[in-house]
Parts: sequence; C-alpha cells; structure tokens
Amino acid sequence: MSSVIEQSVQARMVASAPRMETLPALLSYDRAYPFAVRMVFPGPATLEGTEVSWEFARELLTAGMDDPAGQGDVRVRPFGYDRTVLEFHAPEGIAMVHVRTEELRRFIQRAQELVPAGEEHLYLDLDQGLTDLLGEDH
Repeated sequence: MSSVIEQSVQARMVASAPRMETLPALLSYDRAYPFAVRMVFPGPATLEGTEVSWEFARELLTAGMDDPAGQGDVRVRPFGYDRTVLEFHAPEGIAMVHVRTEELRRFIQRAQELVPAGEEHLYLDLDQGLTDLLGEDH
C-alpha cells in the first residue's frame, strides 16, 4: 500500500465577479506527515503564475465540512448542502475556494484508511524529526 494519497479536485474560486472560475487543485496526504494534508494549486491557476501549496491539519478539513473551523491562515466551513469553502489567508489577500464536500469526504476516507484518526502518533518518526530539528547529520 502506498504511503501517499493524491486526489484531484475541481475548486471554484470565489471572486467579486458573479461567475466563479473553476480551477484544478490536488489534495495529498502522506503517512510520513500524519497530521497534515496539502492542497496544491498549479501555476496557471494562480495570480503569480507559480504553483501554490497550502498545508493544514487533516482534523481541520474533517471538522470544517460540518461546522466552521479554523482561526488562522486556513479556515474551512460548510456552504449549502454540497459544498465546502476553504479560505486561505496570506499577506497578499484571502483566497476562497468552493469544493464539493463529497470529494473532500472521499479524500478524508482514503486518508483514514491509511492512518486512522487518533493513531497518527504511531506513524511519526520522532528520531528523524529531532534530527531534522537539531540539524544533525547521522
């Protein structure tokens, strides 16, 4: 079984214009980093023309599909009966995207099969983490 899950999703960028742009995004989950998920937007989908990646807690994504969650750079909340809004806060501004909740639930289910919620600590490599933190080469 692979230690990384990737899933393409279609996100809709919320803008001041009435029409929302559809853009591709990639969700990924790596068993080596069991508490986090990553959402990547390819260069053509961003204002800067370069790939933009956001990492945030898997628990935040899970909770935010049912109730508003998050207070920092990433916030997640349900929108209507079939969408979830992800807000990404950066110094340049706020990006808000809508994603079908069903797609997010499928992604979270696959991540749960790889690393069940509550068992993330069993997949941490604390020795490697300390080595990385202290800058030691062994």
